[in-house]
Amino acid sequence: MAERVRAVLVTPDGTMLVIRRTRPGVPVYWVLPGGGVEPGDASREAALHREIHEEIAGKADVVRLLHTVETGGERQFFYLARIAVWSFEDRAGPEFGAEGRGEYALEEVPLTPEGLDGIDLRPEEIARVLREAVAAGGLGR
Repeated sequence: MAERVRAVLVTPDGTMLVIRRTRPGVPVYWVLPGGGVEPGDASREAALHREIHEEIAGKADVVRLLHTVETGGERQFFYLARIAVWSFEDRAGPEFGAEGRGEYALEEVPLTPEGLDGIDLRPEEIARVLREAVAAGGLGR
């Protein structure tokens, strides 16, 4: 089964970093930074650090595993992490140069019910988990 890792990256300002995906013929949607676990990765957490570095040239402190989503032949691990420094201009992931992949834009979204309701975060299951956690006060600063 393929494994992917993604991070709920909480900034010092209490916002969350998300990637707005714009693809031809598909309504705009948002995803959390991350990607596939590769054979050379020492662990899922190592894969997450690699992906954060590739996608936003950032370094994050992983706090804990937040949620797991399994669909079809894929399992996604969502981690809660704190991030203070990143540079979307210095990203180096291979997907950014692939033709036909559309646009990737990094955005900061308030980690509030209103902020989460203002984006179409995918997969929907993690959006629901985040809404519940924010409502319970569990992801803030």
